[in-house]
Amino acid sequence: MSKRIIIAGGGTGGHIFPAIAIAGALQKKDPAIELLFVGARGKMEMEKVPQAGYRIEGIDIAGFNRSSLIKNFGLPMKLIRSFFQVSSIFSSFMPDAVVGVGGYSSFPVLRAAQAKGIPTFIHESNSFAGKSNILLGKKATRIFVASDGMEKFFPADRIQVSGNPVRSAIIQSKIGRDEAIRSFGLDPAKPTVLSTGGSLGAKGINEAIAAHLDQFGDVQLIWQTGRPFAEQASALCAGRKNVWTADFIPQMENAFAAADVVISRSGAMSIAELCVVKKPVVFVPFPFAAEDHQTVNAQNLVDKGAGLLVKDSEAKDKLVDTVLALSEDKAKLEKLKENIGRLAVTDAADRIAEQILRVLAAPTGHAGAGKN
Repeated sequence: MSKRIIIAGGGTGGHIFPAIAIAGALQKKDPAIELLFVGARGKMEMEKVPQAGYRIEGIDIAGFNRSSLIKNFGLPMKLIRSFFQVSSIFSSFMPDAVVGVGGYSSFPVLRAAQAKGIPTFIHESNSFAGKSNILLGKKATRIFVASDGMEKFFPADRIQVSGNPVRSAIIQSKIGRDEAIRSFGLDPAKPTVLSTGGSLGAKGINEAIAAHLDQFGDVQLIWQTGRPFAEQASALCAGRKNVWTADFIPQMENAFAAADVVISRSGAMSIAELCVVKKPVVFVPFPFAAEDHQTVNAQNLVDKGAGLLVKDSEAKDKLVDTVLALSEDKAKLEKLKENIGRLAVTDAADRIAEQILRVLAAPTGHAGAGKN
């Protein structure tokens, strides 16, 4: 009988795209497997998951709002409602296992699965684990992590170092630089910079570029802004033939292939993708990440000669000058490409899928616990 697996979580591309990569690896290893995603209603997973060809159910759940306490007033009711919704999903889908990829929608789904004795698997992409994952990890069957040293967050006997899953479209991309640049309506003869702040955009990066757009004279710019800055960027770029801008880039493999230099936040998933595509990067860490882990992530690469770092607070003054100077330094570009490429992990999704299916196939496993 084919296995049924729920994949829960989302909120940002850093959670959604690894989830899609894991789903693809599971289906490749067992084409008969049935998959269902569960995410938060109104969040980007409700759009991105169906675009990738998978079914998704939405639940009413929201995260704790630190900037406006009054907005948390309805949070307890939403949490209670989400547990009822999850119970209904379990009754109809009857999962053999649940995989959590992070984001607040994963919590009620994994918590409900653990209460029913259904095997649960967690993927923690960061070197600093989130509070929900730490709590869920106490009863998880396996916890997949990107790097060593995660015993301070999770039971050591359940941890497996897998790396971070990168979308197959990026790993398998064969598009060349010239073709990729032309797909953005730009000139392959000119150096090209890609600026990406992740799926939701990056205020510090966007403001730094907006303040120095005129400096991109002989250098082209592919500028992914995120939704909040998209309208402003579009107005600023009107009539500039050397700049392509949009709130989101559906085919990131083309953007990576086109880029000679990349500007990026330093979330774990962004780094995983940049290692795979072997691109010179100037990192601008998100300054409000838990325990400032994005700065730790970026500094780790800087120490290996695999990236440059500009603080978000200094981006407006230093970012564009740093990027343009790098775009002219051929020797430095080659060195950065070589060093970041050494850190690439291309089979993380396969490792995770293999372990999940192995646990479900084991005679002592709990597969089917949800079908009482």
